[in-house]
Parts: sequence; structure tokens; C-alpha cells
Amino acid sequence: MRRWCSTWTSVAEAGKRRAAAIAKAVATAALALSLAACGVFDKKPASGGESPASPGTTATAPDDGPPAKSDVPTVRLITTQTPVVRAYRKIGARHIYTKYAQRIYKGKIPPLVYAVVVVETDIDANGKVTGVTFSRIPSHAPEVPPMIEELIKAASPLPNPGKLGGHTYIDTWLWDKSGKFQLDSLTQGQRSR
Repeated sequence: MRRWCSTWTSVAEAGKRRAAAIAKAVATAALALSLAACGVFDKKPASGGESPASPGTTATAPDDGPPAKSDVPTVRLITTQTPVVRAYRKIGARHIYTKYAQRIYKGKIPPLVYAVVVVETDIDANGKVTGVTFSRIPSHAPEVPPMIEELIKAASPLPNPGKLGGHTYIDTWLWDKSGKFQLDSLTQGQRSR
């Protein structure tokens, strides 16, 4: 009986060791894949010991030619909603409110707002609007997005984004039937009735 127990114990221990080895291999593979996705293996730091993400530096060697066409991103990069970006949204919204003071809906918006439009505004490092796209367009009010686009472009340039630089930021326009609006960044809320 004792012999059988010791064999069983060694089989159980071997199974535990094998499971631990597999878990370690999986963790190593996951780490390698995540590092590869970050581009750690692709680029070498620029001279001077600065990281490739440092402003004003390039991660490629000086003798490299222009990037291949496939290396140039073809999609817009939307800035994550960090506190700095949220603060700039309010600054941009205040600029639009100042520009169109007569078009701002005063007080709380009615419970059934005519149109809710999610707008992505591309700006350069000086605040100039370079593009306006929509991620949510109301199907019952197709006339509203072109009006919003005109308003945004006419308000250009927006305030200088400073260190934030050129980016795409998102704001939601709450549009009343009267043609007046509020921006979600500065809205006074919505009436219950």
C-alpha cells in the first residue's frame, strides 16, 4: 500500500510541475506578443538615449528613406479621453458658445431633444479645424449634421491646444427644433418634463 501512495504522490507532483511549466510558457508567449504589438522590437531609440516616444525625435536611423506607403497609418487616431483632452473639450465648447451666443439653448434642454449628434473634430497643433466627421447621425434629422459642420468650420481656429497638439476630440451636440443647441461638455442638463 505504501508503494502505491508514493507512486500516486509522485504522479500528482509531476502533473503539478507540468501544469506550472505550461502556465509559464503561456505567460511568456503572451508577454512576447504584447511587446511585439507595442513595436518594442521594431524600432531602436534615437541617438542621445531618448525614447522613440519623445517629442521631436524620430525612432529610425538618419539614413532611412521615407517610410514605405504601408507604414503610413491610414486611419485617424482618436485621442483617449484623458483629463487634458476633457479640459480641452470644455475650452473648445466655450469658444463655440462665445462665437454663437445667440444660438445656445438657455437653461435645461427639453426631455425630447430634436437631434443628438456625436461629432469628431480634427484639429491641428494651432487649433485649426482640419476635418469634421460624425459617429452618430440622427436618421430623422439629416439636415442637422451639415449645419453643425458649417458652425464648427466657421468657428475655426479653435483655441490653441498647446502641448496636446493636433488631435481628434469628440463632443456631443444636443440640437433643439428651434435650431439652438448645447454641447454635452457644457450642458446644463435635461428637464424631466
